[in-house]
Amino acid sequence: MLKTGIYVDAENIRLCGGYGMRYDILVDLANAGNSTLLRANSYLAEDRTRTKEDADYRLKLYNYHDIVRQCGFKVIKKYVKHFVDDEGVLTTKANADMDLAIDAVLQARNLDRIILLTGDGDFIRLVLALQNMGCRVEVIGFNNVSKELKEVADSYLSGFLIPGLLPIPSEGGTGKRGIPINYNQDRGFGFMRYYILKKDGLHTETVFFHCSKSNVVNDAVFLDSSQIFEFDIVQNPENNNRTEAVHIQLLET
Repeated sequence: MLKTGIYVDAENIRLCGGYGMRYDILVDLANAGNSTLLRANSYLAEDRTRTKEDADYRLKLYNYHDIVRQCGFKVIKKYVKHFVDDEGVLTTKANADMDLAIDAVLQARNLDRIILLTGDGDFIRLVLALQNMGCRVEVIGFNNVSKELKEVADSYLSGFLIPGLLPIPSEGGTGKRGIPINYNQDRGFGFMRYYILKKDGLHTETVFFHCSKSNVVNDAVFLDSSQIFEFDIVQNPENNNRTEAVHIQLLET
């Protein structure tokens, strides 16, 4: 059984497309297959000045922290600091990189697998250090993910593709996110590859699609398998009830 730890760079995730991420899905992901969740840390920012002065902010923030804790995560707070530069410009900073890195290195001695949620290239050295300790490091990010971080990780997966991690608008109740593969531009069809999360881990599935079922103007975008699409899956009665993707839209990131 692989002992797994999750480390969430929450501010990076929030600012880079992961707002509203469901922590319970991360727990399911960590516990799937031959794996058990041993450590789960989320590094969250708090503006103490605003906490004292803004009751609504305080209530929403602490309720959110409670939800994260209820999912089994330890909340590590990084307090926002305010700076005024020589020109009188106010800036704020709440960087938890050092806290996350130190915790991960110390706790990795009892872990086999680490799931790191961030897109920040500053964590490349941390990933290498954890790998040198014998840990498998899997990175999950959303937008603005460092190319070098993707390359150095043992695996990288877009958080947009993990089922249920972020809500998906759906007309038919079967909302999925996936990437196009094997697109035939001359005939206008291909397949969408998407993930499903089962007790034994993530599995890939494919479904047929035709470009006429999308709102895409230039279908050349289907030739790029790095593009993520949202779609519903239905049975087409005009084609022997074969399943296919419809309501296809390019994910706005």
